[in-house]
Amino acid sequence: MWHQNYGERLAPLEADWLGLAELTYSQVRPDASAEVKEAAERRWRALQQTVGMRGFRARMGQGRNPTGLLVREATFTAGLQHHHPNVFRTPPTNVQLTLPEVPDVPIVTAAFHSSFCSPVGRSAEAYELSALADKVKAQHGADPERSRAACWLFGDTNEYPLPAGESVPGIDWTTVTDLVHRRHRALKQADGSWRSCTTLDDLMLDCNMHDPARFAARRLGQPDALAPTAGFAAVGQGGDSRIDRGYMDPWTVQAVLGVTVLDMTGLSDHHALVVDLSHRKLIEALRRAFPPLAAWDLAA
Repeated sequence: MWHQNYGERLAPLEADWLGLAELTYSQVRPDASAEVKEAAERRWRALQQTVGMRGFRARMGQGRNPTGLLVREATFTAGLQHHHPNVFRTPPTNVQLTLPEVPDVPIVTAAFHSSFCSPVGRSAEAYELSALADKVKAQHGADPERSRAACWLFGDTNEYPLPAGESVPGIDWTTVTDLVHRRHRALKQADGSWRSCTTLDDLMLDCNMHDPARFAARRLGQPDALAPTAGFAAVGQGGDSRIDRGYMDPWTVQAVLGVTVLDMTGLSDHHALVVDLSHRKLIEALRRAFPPLAAWDLAA
């Protein structure tokens, strides 16, 4: 029933790509019983049918909330899926897409769920995600067949954005009573104070990847794009946060028309991030018809 309600909530969006950071109960461990496996497959088929999209799932890792993504094949051509069995507590779902109008330019997409319990683990995972961002590079003409690529990474980061320009106040760690959570999400400083973990945001910005919510807020005048996505129901963990984020390459992020936070109360303890792109501008971005956005441009 949850999967049906969740799908019915998302179906009206008529999304072309959906990243699912917690595909709980639609993907199970290999040693699960036949009955449990069949129930998972039934839910997964129902979700795909409800939203009218083709689904991909990552293999199970140590985490119990596996990832997945859905693609509308009337819009994108789905290519290879790459699995990441190592490093990640919860492996990302990594599928390469192409747009029919620009079939020679791959769009590297991934739905990810960063480790909830380890700053060290998230750092390693972040660098693995940067390997996907590395595919954006132009190769300087050395390989005409792979002269350019786009990259979209979306997920539950379990970390915080860098504070400059953010609408959601940073966590005041002196008020947090869930001490294990504090150890999972903040770094203890030499003076005994605590600093929020922001490794992924810092790394992606250095790699010239860009948060579409920042683009909407700072270039399109949409401050609500920086609304919180999680933390509403958590007790003793510091309150609302914007831990669910996306990162896009410096060309395709400029195709963003708007970003909204979709209320998922009653279905999830995280709200959904909805990113609208201009089809025309996306084609131009894939063809690199205009200059890329400079690194850190939206967070400076």
